[in-house]
Amino acid sequence: MNFHPGALPKSIESLIEEFSRLPGVGTKTAQRFVFFLLEQPEEVRNSFGKSVLDLTKNLEFCRECHHFSEGNLCNICKDSKRSDHIICIVEDSLDLLSIERSGAFRGRYHILGGVISPLDGIGPNELRIRQLTERIMRSDGKIQEVILATNPTMEGEATATYLWRTLHPLKVKISRIARGLTVGGDLEFTDEVTLARAIESRVLF
Repeated sequence: MNFHPGALPKSIESLIEEFSRLPGVGTKTAQRFVFFLLEQPEEVRNSFGKSVLDLTKNLEFCRECHHFSEGNLCNICKDSKRSDHIICIVEDSLDLLSIERSGAFRGRYHILGGVISPLDGIGPNELRIRQLTERIMRSDGKIQEVILATNPTMEGEATATYLWRTLHPLKVKISRIARGLTVGGDLEFTDEVTLARAIESRVLF
């Protein structure tokens, strides 16, 4: 804390501490959040608190792509206007949202749930690779292309290579997101124009 212990009521100190746990949020930013909430009408604070409490109440994973959903299928998988012939493979939901903001992709997604990382004890069996292969085989040829859009990190590249070896026997076109991305960077922090160009300029893997 940047203030003397006991200078604030315990309830305020506790909430500042909780906000400080969020990624990229330091103590000063957490203090601003809390004091902003204190200045709001009670109904605003109640609405904020209710949203936090309800966050996971009706939340589940989409049975197709494993994106967050409030039912069996997420909004993307329920969208009949999207192409069923192409799937974009991403590490997590944040990467999916980044590609969606680019507006360059109108197919379906599959979320792996991470990348292969032996140092962290994460192997292929810890990812949703089996579900992906089953999804492709279940489509009876409907899925014609898979875009490997893992991040351009060592783990992301290793995961893309493993996926290529796994999917190649399934006779689908396999492409890799183009190199418009910074090596070592994350899709989450890449601007929409760069992501759009990377999707449009994808190359065969």
